[in-house]
Amino acid sequence: MTETRKSIFPIMKNIIAGIIAPLLLVAPIRQSEAETPATAVCQPGQSGCITVYIRELKKPEGMLGVLLYSSKQGFPDKPDMAVARRIKKISSTAHEVTFENIPYGTYAVSVLHDENSNGKMDKTFIGIPKEGFGVSNNPKIKTGPPSFSESLFSLDRKQADVTVTMKYF
Repeated sequence: MTETRKSIFPIMKNIIAGIIAPLLLVAPIRQSEAETPATAVCQPGQSGCITVYIRELKKPEGMLGVLLYSSKQGFPDKPDMAVARRIKKISSTAHEVTFENIPYGTYAVSVLHDENSNGKMDKTFIGIPKEGFGVSNNPKIKTGPPSFSESLFSLDRKQADVTVTMKYF
């Protein structure tokens, strides 16, 4: 090797290690923080748990994003406007996610099957979803996304169960 290559190789190696190592450390922490604990604890009083059963995932790969909304603002696809969210690595075609200590009220759930794990809903050039999605109450899909009012359910007891059937185009 030439003298220039010998001196550049260690520098490039350090730059690559400096970029990749932090990503490897951060990614598992973020995922584990977002996953639902194995045993959900529902506190008595004016709050409860919502367990979302997700069915008919097309394939057991990618990530599952589950969003809980208390108003129509941002529903169904603005995660920053959700009152709670869970992200989970997919390992089968059916999953469940639990939201704990949620105040009694009305809510709607939105689910995204992020097949390529890029953190967003991929769409065609005319806006048709390329990945699976679903919402609470499983309303019929018309033109555009389901509305908040079609997807509403009540949490008025310690435990509410919601089943979301995934849809793919």
